Amino acid sequence: MSQFTDICRINVKGGDGGAGCMSFRREAYVPKGGPDGGDGGRGGNVIIQASAQLSSLIDYRFKHHFRAERGTHGQGSRRDGKNGEDLILKVPMGTVVRELDPDTQEPMYEIADLTHDGERVIVAPGGNGGRGNTHFVTSTRRAPTFAEKGEPAEEHWIELEMKLMADAALVGMPSVGKSSLIARMSAARPKIADYPFTTLVPNLGVVRAGDYSYVVADVPGLIEGASEGRGLGHQFLRHIERTALIMHVVDMTGGFEGRDPVEDYRIINDELAAYASELAERPQIVVANKCDASGVTDKIEELKRAAIEDGHAFFAVSALTGAGLQTLMLACGERVSELRRELAENTDGEPIELLDEQWERRRRERDRAFSVVREAADVWRVVGRGVERLCVQTDWENEDAVIYLQHRLQRIGVDDALEAAGCKRGDEVRITGYAFAYEGADENPFEDFEELDGLEGEGE
Repeated sequence: MSQFTDICRINVKGGDGGAGCMSFRREAYVPKGGPDGGDGGRGGNVIIQASAQLSSLIDYRFKHHFRAERGTHGQGSRRDGKNGEDLILKVPMGTVVRELDPDTQEPMYEIADLTHDGERVIVAPGGNGGRGNTHFVTSTRRAPTFAEKGEPAEEHWIELEMKLMADAALVGMPSVGKSSLIARMSAARPKIADYPFTTLVPNLGVVRAGDYSYVVADVPGLIEGASEGRGLGHQFLRHIERTALIMHVVDMTGGFEGRDPVEDYRIINDELAAYASELAERPQIVVANKCDASGVTDKIEELKRAAIEDGHAFFAVSALTGAGLQTLMLACGERVSELRRELAENTDGEPIELLDEQWERRRRERDRAFSVVREAADVWRVVGRGVERLCVQTDWENEDAVIYLQHRLQRIGVDDALEAAGCKRGDEVRITGYAFAYEGADENPFEDFEELDGLEGEGE
């Protein structure tokens, strides 16, 4: 059996940005050449891209660290550094990408949900290249003596979780015949045996019936308490979330334990609803299997009544003899086709490029956000990726560069946020590994830098 890997954690880091150059033109007969420092190259991004050619996350089972190429430094004579190459990591369609807490390694928030072939999201942006001193010329400061450092790219852990992209999912108790059904309905060849939990990973099969063609997933058997994680409940239940149609398989013989089929039917539906309330509303077809066995006629009628009362279509079949399967396959094909049409009518049909822009816009919003935290009576810390980026790109040994940083922080609202939080003049303000005294929101020690406002993107 091929390895099925549906959840992985990987460490990603974009390329560091190259440093900007502080340089002045030096030529014979040009005694006062102007600044000519080039910009540093931007580091490459680490990008997650959905691919229809992949069916598992096996590529990330043994390799966990991925790095994009760094940008090179700028040089004199306005020569910019080379940008680093992007690193594209391909994953199956249906992969959810989440940010992990660096301390607990627990998921913090969803970065993207990649459901279309070619859809992509930047998970580790490359560091910005530092700007050369040519960018800091103003009407009153003709020879700026500083440039920006390159931005070190952030390193962090993310989680990749693959959820099957099937049209219909076969669900039910262990050993109700789901694997036998998918083997009969499609070309899939799952492991089949007469003991529980034969299937430990989901199997996919393409069903062709009449004019219909659709993908069915054989999800491993569920047990009572699966929604609370009993058995491998959570691992199996998440694969049902994406399917448009649930094919609920019930063993009419009751299995080795002689269970009541109607009770089995209720238990599985309760587990689906407990795991995700919307699964209770998902279109469902009830499939009574092993109907060729003796003494099950009354049980079939009882289950049929229960299914119809719940508003579900009902089919009695036998995976062993094939009885009723063609009718079931055609009915499922028709229902899947209807659900596809409804989905197409209810979606805006956004092209992949717009979806990519959506994920990138959300990433930039997270990047620009910052918060102010009080660490002591007169000590404050500003936390946020964008704010921290400005600090690490600053040459703290250069007074002009530090004053320019203060101007930029004021412009993006850091001073106002500090004042609103209660920070007073003279209090210590900390950003990443740097600290400085707060001078007040009304200070503007370097007015000539206002000419540069609007000409920069604050790193993004």
